Amino acid sequence: MHRPHSQPPSRSVTPRTEVYGADFLQLTVDDAPKGELSGWLAGQLRRAISDGRLPVGSRLPATRTLAAELHVSRGVVTEAYQRLTEDGHVAGHGRAGTTVVAAPVSVPERPAPVRQFGAPPTTTTGTAARTPFTDQPGPDVFDVVRATPARVDLSPGVPDLASFPRAAWLRAERAVLGTLAASDFGYGDPRGTPALRQAVANWLARNRGITVDPGRIVVVAGTAQTLGLLAQVLTRHGISDVAVEDPGSLGARQHLRHWGMRTPPVPVDADGIRVDALRADGAPAVLVTPAHQFPTGVVLGGERRRELMAWAQDGGLIIEDDYDAEHRYDRPPVAALRSMLAEHVCYAGSVSKLLAPALRVGWVVVPAEYHDALVDAKRFTDLGNAALPQLALAHLMESGELERLLRTLRRRHRARRDAMIAAVAEHLPGAVVRGAAAGLHLTVTFDAPTTGGGVTDPGITDTALATAALAHGVKVQPLSWHSQTPQPPGLVLGYAASTPTAIADGIAGIGRALRSVWGVL
Repeated sequence: MHRPHSQPPSRSVTPRTEVYGADFLQLTVDDAPKGELSGWLAGQLRRAISDGRLPVGSRLPATRTLAAELHVSRGVVTEAYQRLTEDGHVAGHGRAGTTVVAAPVSVPERPAPVRQFGAPPTTTTGTAARTPFTDQPGPDVFDVVRATPARVDLSPGVPDLASFPRAAWLRAERAVLGTLAASDFGYGDPRGTPALRQAVANWLARNRGITVDPGRIVVVAGTAQTLGLLAQVLTRHGISDVAVEDPGSLGARQHLRHWGMRTPPVPVDADGIRVDALRADGAPAVLVTPAHQFPTGVVLGGERRRELMAWAQDGGLIIEDDYDAEHRYDRPPVAALRSMLAEHVCYAGSVSKLLAPALRVGWVVVPAEYHDALVDAKRFTDLGNAALPQLALAHLMESGELERLLRTLRRRHRARRDAMIAAVAEHLPGAVVRGAAAGLHLTVTFDAPTTGGGVTDPGITDTALATAALAHGVKVQPLSWHSQTPQPPGLVLGYAASTPTAIADGIAGIGRALRSVWGVL
């Protein structure tokens, strides 16, 4: 008898939806908004770096591997990595892959609560922190500022420390150590190692137009030590007054005063220091930042340069702090004063803004009449800088690594500067931006509110604004710190060490502080 084939029990068939994802950070593209894959992926990676799941030094998956796991095009992953590279969070190392080099600033989901002005900012533990923004800053003010916590740090004078060329520096140290004799580990020349003095001479010739015998170069622990050594030398030569630009660096003024120098102010305008005012003051020496004046950012104009050099030829001494000279974006290079009037200029430079302040390496070249006294002052201060960092730096200079780093930094700093300018336009529409063509900072000034009679309210100060900004989680410096005479209220804002995202958040915080203090914008 014919028997029918048995049939399996019937069951409904549910279409299977395949979900693609990666074990790496448990990423799934289902979480991404349409058309925003690269932005979504960059955000996920940035968050993982910020919260520690991807610590500094960890390696990201190869773009091809991650793209395959997520079933997206390789271009999506490449673009996400590129965004993080531009922000300074990761760096590509060729076949060695892409690694995390810096964590982003943590941005809270909600703005910090607005406190009544005058209340001290609080630390993460809730205890009151010392407020550094007083109208009379003390000698330790910058130590206090650095130790004060903030969500976003826009302090000027801080370079992009995340870009320090660690791998190149390690290669330079290994190369140097492989060639040193036992005697090289002993005490050396207080002027510095011959290798670094030669490298600095070559660097100055290539980049600053200065021709100098390496024997005339003295290696120092940054421009701060240069000012201390010069103050000692000049005092012995009967010079007790060094005029300074106004506004001009508070830190430089503090160092000179520590060594007993008087620092009469000379006004700065759109062309730089006012030489007519310098002549009227009668000071025998002057400290200037001609390539990029701190804090206004102006360049010493051609006619003003000629006036200053004429003043020096009449017996004056110029101390040239070549501050930020290498960081320029929208203007041609400016020759150093030392290149035009060698025996009337004490020239000071360093790598603090190009590599890192922690290296404590700079150099100074002085007129012949002061050279031996300067070497003696250096000898009896510390017997000379540590030799190994000098030799590693000399290797970076002579190998071309330092110039390659500078080109990379210029591109990155330009993007961060542009981000700050855009954020100021959006959040501080009444501010005037100064010094944007070069350097690592901007200065912004404001029209302060006036009383009923049209007179500026004396209670409105930029130190009050800086304090309010800190209450909103943003660290800045008040312009008045760098002035000895009355100036419009303003802030000095550094952008080199912050990502575009952090910069935008910081400027927005300043906008909130401005409204809370002055009731404007």
